[in-house]
Amino acid sequence: MLDRILDHTFRTNPKWGKRDRHFVADTVFEVTRWRRALAFVAQDDSIESLCAAQWNRAGLEIPEWWSWQGCRVPEMTAREELLGSEPRAILESMPDWLDARCAKELGGAWDAELVALNRRAPVFLRVNRLRLTPADAIRWLEENGVTAAPAEGAPDALVLAEGKMLPKPLAAEGLVEIQDAGSQAVVPLLEVEPGMKVIDACAGSGGKTLHLAALMQDRGEILAMDVSTAKLSELRRRATRAVTRIIRTETWRADSLKRYAGWADRILIDAPCSGLGTLRRQPDLKWRLNDVAIEKTRRLQRKMLDHYTEMLRPGGKLVYATCSVLTSENEAQIASFAERDGRWQVEESLRISPAATGWDGFYAARLAGV
Repeated sequence: MLDRILDHTFRTNPKWGKRDRHFVADTVFEVTRWRRALAFVAQDDSIESLCAAQWNRAGLEIPEWWSWQGCRVPEMTAREELLGSEPRAILESMPDWLDARCAKELGGAWDAELVALNRRAPVFLRVNRLRLTPADAIRWLEENGVTAAPAEGAPDALVLAEGKMLPKPLAAEGLVEIQDAGSQAVVPLLEVEPGMKVIDACAGSGGKTLHLAALMQDRGEILAMDVSTAKLSELRRRATRAVTRIIRTETWRADSLKRYAGWADRILIDAPCSGLGTLRRQPDLKWRLNDVAIEKTRRLQRKMLDHYTEMLRPGGKLVYATCSVLTSENEAQIASFAERDGRWQVEESLRISPAATGWDGFYAARLAGV
């Protein structure tokens, strides 16, 4: 949501230069990320005071014309020292209810995960293996003024230097896609092979769909489905620039399960979730979430698991994935499904820890019929 707001702001202020846009974007993201801690430091939660506290924290000189109601600079600097003795929810800037829920589900691991989720996220790229190798991609990027390095533990991933972005003209080439390394770990779990029929049931704008096409060497058929026609339109645009021809898109309909019953060799359920594994990129998410929304999403996840298996042929397999760190959306959801339907068992699962990897948080499990 912050990205869309900033994009609209920049389009309505075309005279702003690159430095201006960077300064505004950085301030917006960091004030959103640290809103509660900054309010403690400034002793005021107005946007003017939060900005002043953030600029002071970053070592920037606050403009003389900037007016705010909170503490003056010397007192804010002193209160930064006091922040370390405050409760975790204030120190790490989380709503009390969400901090308590995550601590209950993750136990002692939550401390390290929260610290990691409050770090700025680097830009990861996935190399389009249909068109070039990672080594070729590094050389191509270097020729175009972008330095990238292999991301350890993710064979198709490159990482840019801190604070660097992929220029839009290069992104439009389709040789690389912006995709977190944690997200890139999900699709290989599906064990696809060239020639298979695969359903990406919650395809969105297609990051994982394009990864599937590359792993299938552009041979077979991928049916990318979603409730959003706008996202599927973006997927088709990305598929064209990636030069893949095996992706077909279709909006979910009331009869989709019936129409594709027994059709697929593999199904990817990249399920709607709380998104808590992506807080580095979406710091506003923690202020928009509530328990009611999380429980509603969990009911949808359960419904998908109970019914989407109907689209698999005998012997087919599915991967259930989320970008959440909550066990209630991940391991507990899969354990509950296995109890309800004894025909399915977990073959392999993975949990991507932001603290351990520096990637976004993900969970995925591959299930097969018994």
